Amino acid sequence: MKRTLGILFVAAIIMSGCGSSKKQLEIGNYDAAINKAVAELRKKPDNEKEIEILERAMNIALEQDNERVRFLKIEGRANAWDEIYLIYKKMSDRQSAVRTVTPIRYQGRTIEWPYVDYMQEMVVAKKNAADFYYDHGQELMKNGTKESYRQAYAEFVRAREYVGDYPGIDQLMQESRYLGISRAYVTVKNYSTTRFPENFEKELLALDLPRLNSEWVEYHTTLPGEDTQIDYLVSINLRTVAVSPDKQFQRDSLVKATVEDGFEYVKDARGNVLKDSLGNDVKVKKYKNLQCALIQTFQVKECIIEGDVEMQALYPDRTIKKEPIGATSNFEHISARAIGDVNALSPEQKKMLQSGLIEFPMDFEMIMMCSENLKTAIRGFMEANRRYIN
Repeated sequence: MKRTLGILFVAAIIMSGCGSSKKQLEIGNYDAAINKAVAELRKKPDNEKEIEILERAMNIALEQDNERVRFLKIEGRANAWDEIYLIYKKMSDRQSAVRTVTPIRYQGRTIEWPYVDYMQEMVVAKKNAADFYYDHGQELMKNGTKESYRQAYAEFVRAREYVGDYPGIDQLMQESRYLGISRAYVTVKNYSTTRFPENFEKELLALDLPRLNSEWVEYHTTLPGEDTQIDYLVSINLRTVAVSPDKQFQRDSLVKATVEDGFEYVKDARGNVLKDSLGNDVKVKKYKNLQCALIQTFQVKECIIEGDVEMQALYPDRTIKKEPIGATSNFEHISARAIGDVNALSPEQKKMLQSGLIEFPMDFEMIMMCSENLKTAIRGFMEANRRYIN
């Protein structure tokens, strides 16, 4: 009922923003017609067309609302009081708007609607609606499901909004909120033969999980208290961890280059220097060929981590998603030495000459570097499959 009323209310607002008062009257959107007519009459109180629309729309709206309230009261459903309250609230707001332009003198008569004090009816309806939400919330708590706890929490919130306080409602809100949350425990399981460095698992689980949290879902990397139920288990299963040995090899290459080497004068057959049209000596550039042997030393090392991520629901126990994951990290360092004329080398090659051999990273350093890439893969899995945890 609440959802239906909310949809109708939003639809009414949207419809009220378009079309003339006459159009709104024709399609049966009487409150929109009233609001538009009132707005026009504030600007031009003697607008006969808007006066007629206001009178007709107001009479129909009042008749329909009073009939609906009468029906709901006769029907006697406990959950109808929310709708009754909203109808009275609408009638009160409508009355306040219309009274800004009435009474109206029109064709020898006075148009005005008797003032009705809706406050008492609104207070009664609000209290009865709050009583329903409070009682219904307690009934929902007995169902013992996540969904019922969440619905109960919403009912208690509504009851408190309407009335303000009930005996023990704060505790009921805390309890329904606590029991309605689904909690996922994310853990690392090492099935490989590698013993991980200290803090590896902690670093691997630094996934910024709080940003995945929602109103009713929490992610944890450490187990909560013993009294807190874990509803989902996300296991990062590491099955293969391999670090290659230190590898070092050389690659020799002969680099050749032709570079500018000054200039020489152009002479005629008699050995005289030629002149151009301006009387200047004619010169041409000279070039020379250079070559240099470049001996590059490559130091490389690689780490590979492979496994899978398994997402399980614990109540009942079942696997809801399982995907393989993997990551690599690579170390590469290039140094070089030259034999010959280094001017034949490019700037990048010359830069290699400034670097010598360095120490290879330790295996644990390679694993830690690889874990950063693995985190990206895990984070991608969590984001892509977060819909399964609810």
